[in-house]
Amino acid sequence: MSFGGFNPLGGRGSNENMSPDDLRQQQIIKAMQMGMESCPAKTALSGVAGFALGGVFGLFMASMSYDTPMSGPGSTLSSLPLKQQLRQGFKDMGSRSWSSAKNFGMVGAIFSGTECCIEGFRAKNDIYNGVAAGCITGGALAASAGPQAAAIGCAGFAAFSAAIDYYLRMD
Repeated sequence: MSFGGFNPLGGRGSNENMSPDDLRQQQIIKAMQMGMESCPAKTALSGVAGFALGGVFGLFMASMSYDTPMSGPGSTLSSLPLKQQLRQGFKDMGSRSWSSAKNFGMVGAIFSGTECCIEGFRAKNDIYNGVAAGCITGGALAASAGPQAAAIGCAGFAAFSAAIDYYLRMD
């Protein structure tokens, strides 16, 4: 990591005056930066983060479906004994959480990997990378439903990516 001749770990210029521990720390930092700049690492990290957040989101949304006894899956659940209610409720929450986790992880990995590849191909970091990656991701996820759904998925995901990128890039 170079800041115009300034070494953030102490001193100026070369690494001659650095202790072995400082050199090792600088090597680790450089290796971590190189890893985070690689497309496979970004894709994997986004997939894992999406999986974790999707699991939490799915758990939350599943727990919200039991908030009223009048509708939803809880309507037949109230006639069961408490132990069986809890067992069914936790089983349903687990399956919904797992499903959301897989979906969020897949979306995160596809989008991040596509955006990284486009950025590497174009050698630019601008809003159009996210828009193109959003279009490809949305189209790919909706492709099994037909060409019209793929086009709508492309447009929707691209618009959402453009809005998020625009907001994050505002000064």
